[in-house]
Amino acid sequence: MNLRIQDILEYVADPAMPIEPTVDKLEYGNPDSTVKGVVVTFLATQEVINKSKDLGVNLIITHEGIFYSHWDKREMLKTDPVYLQKRQTIEESKIAIFRLHDRIHKRTPDGIAKGLLQFLEWQDYEVKNLPAASILTIPETSLEEAILHVKKRLGLKFVRYFGDPKMICRRIGLLAGYRGGGELVIPLLEKESLDLVIYGEGPEWETPEYIRDAVQQGKNKALIVLGHAESEMPGMEYLAQKLQEKFSSIPIYFLSQKSVFQIF
Repeated sequence: MNLRIQDILEYVADPAMPIEPTVDKLEYGNPDSTVKGVVVTFLATQEVINKSKDLGVNLIITHEGIFYSHWDKREMLKTDPVYLQKRQTIEESKIAIFRLHDRIHKRTPDGIAKGLLQFLEWQDYEVKNLPAASILTIPETSLEEAILHVKKRLGLKFVRYFGDPKMICRRIGLLAGYRGGGELVIPLLEKESLDLVIYGEGPEWETPEYIRDAVQQGKNKALIVLGHAESEMPGMEYLAQKLQEKFSSIPIYFLSQKSVFQIF
């Protein structure tokens, strides 16, 4: 039996989970087309689309928006040459692109956070699963050791951090993606007695400045900032693995991306 694009989408984005408003949608393609192959990625960049063409797939599942806007606002892009060339590449390739953001985050547990925990090999240390955070109690380790572990397990060349590298960490708050804002993280630090917070990204004048003041006051606090993509790619790779198990008759690939930033 031939698999349709819609068959894949019903598996990854359960239609029985109504979410409104949502950014989850089939951006390009016909849901009734037969699936030749699937690429799963954090973001369907120009590079990912080109590689997908080379692989011969006709469906890309992307977590983030492909045109530089969470809500897919394109008014400013109508005559932009980068946008026009990327859109032309997509249309000429006839590759379907599905945005999967809200439903994977709304799963219980959050599918992106679950993948991050799995890749860090910290799933057995989770003591509380909150809608936006995992609370962990790990064996006693230094901040420096935690940083080295995170870099190794996620294949990162660098992370940003603040705190004493020699301080001891046991209670960790882990937050994937754009969940590093002070309104969420600062109450969590006190309520959950956290030593260390690890998140993808957030406003630099909120949580990081709170951690800086806490350290100046002699409190045992630290922060590791992974980067948005770096914190969410493991969740999408975890999804790709599940798709490979479920739909073994078709080729399914995960395409990772290097950090968008370079270090001079």
